[in-house]
Amino acid sequence: MSIFLEPQFHNEEAAYAFIEARVWPDGPVCPHCGATEKHIGKLKGNSTRMGTYKCYACRKPFTVKVGTIFESSHVKLHLWLQAIFLIAASKKGISANQLHRTLGVTLKTAWFMGHRIREAMRSADLAPFGSDGGAVEADETFIGNDRSIKPKGQKKGRGYHHKHKVLSLVDRTTGQARSMVIDDLKADTIGPIVVANLDEEARLMTDEAAYYTLVGRRFAEHGVVHHNRGEYGRGDIHTNTIEGYFSIFKRGMKGVYQHCAEKHLHRYLAEFDFRYSHRIANGVDDAQRAAKLIKGAVGKRLTYRTTDSQMSVS
Repeated sequence: MSIFLEPQFHNEEAAYAFIEARVWPDGPVCPHCGATEKHIGKLKGNSTRMGTYKCYACRKPFTVKVGTIFESSHVKLHLWLQAIFLIAASKKGISANQLHRTLGVTLKTAWFMGHRIREAMRSADLAPFGSDGGAVEADETFIGNDRSIKPKGQKKGRGYHHKHKVLSLVDRTTGQARSMVIDDLKADTIGPIVVANLDEEARLMTDEAAYYTLVGRRFAEHGVVHHNRGEYGRGDIHTNTIEGYFSIFKRGMKGVYQHCAEKHLHRYLAEFDFRYSHRIANGVDDAQRAAKLIKGAVGKRLTYRTTDSQMSVS
């Protein structure tokens, strides 16, 4: 049976119950004062909003939406669940236009829902990669086009200087990815990021780029593969894993989203990191991935204004 035939995707009361069970596994918690279930009562009646509780410690009403990506949204929760499962299950992402057509909401609403969901995908776990001597691959890629930049003596559209720059790390042992937008490809920029995100016992795997030379000495091993010599691996010294991650990221950004402003790129990176880190190969199926996403919705309030938004992504 398709998961979308389950009641939480079509019934608002069932949707509330589904989200409450995942956000509050041990019972309701007041988002205002932190009081637990014994101080909380559920309000009922025709004039009461669905899913409303009252905290008798701070005397404030609340729902499971308060303090999450759902707060102040007029979109029904069962539609939110549909959007979450669609984005969580789509390997290369799903466009705002497709969400708009599928959910029956406006394009502006679909675009903003997508960004709120990506915000929930941002990981709060910044534990260093490569503990216990694990191999971590590091590499950079380029995406998009910063139209404000035109390198001297170079036609716009050539080279990488005018493109958005992304640094990614993949831990082979855990199968997790972590990506960030960077300003430039310099040792002073890349080195501190690598040091902050890797354990000293890690085995760093990179290509021959000079900006990894000094930082590579900080770790147990620095394996270098020389792409400029036509070399793509010597035993377990390679960057093929992270190249595979980039291939999915590029196909999604170019084929599905098509264009992304730099101010939003960190959320798209969070989306692709999340799906990669919680994929079938790591023992996480579509339903489990969506459940993890819902748990990540807590404390990730995002307003339309704070996105500094313009509808720049299809």
